[in-house]
Amino acid sequence: MTRSIETTVTFLKMDKAPHDHVHPPSNLKISLMKLENPPVHYYRYLYNTVGENYDWIDRKIMSDKDLAAEINVDGVDIYVAYAGGVPAGYFELDSCKQNQVWLAYFGITPQFIGTGIGKWLLHEAIVTAWMTEPDTVHVETCTLDHPRALPLYQRMGFVPYERKDKVIEVEG
Repeated sequence: MTRSIETTVTFLKMDKAPHDHVHPPSNLKISLMKLENPPVHYYRYLYNTVGENYDWIDRKIMSDKDLAAEINVDGVDIYVAYAGGVPAGYFELDSCKQNQVWLAYFGITPQFIGTGIGKWLLHEAIVTAWMTEPDTVHVETCTLDHPRALPLYQRMGFVPYERKDKVIEVEG
């Protein structure tokens, strides 16, 4: 059985690199690692764990072959934050469009929400995106995401430039 969910998608962009620094939470042992040719099953674990409470479906419905082609291509980079050795969140940068980087996916695993990792990890994603010297860095969020997502993107320097209403079909 499928159900329809209405959402509003907000598209945001950043036209210049930030100059501030965000320290990781001092109470956690944190590391950030770039994944090299991630296996589909591990990517699905990250995607499903981060997105389970927000009706993330785009990558759930992809075949393993199609998903592998999306995540293991030049121009797509995936980074995972580990806290105490376990995945605490991840981000995916897509620089396949010339002079643009898209923060395609970003999120924190449920057990680490509220620990301060989100702000630090988003800053790391932004700094990493600007390392390729694009003209702009983009991200989109919707009303299904964590309620603090849009305000955090804006506090970190992203500016909304478009909103669209959308209906998604989800199983269950």
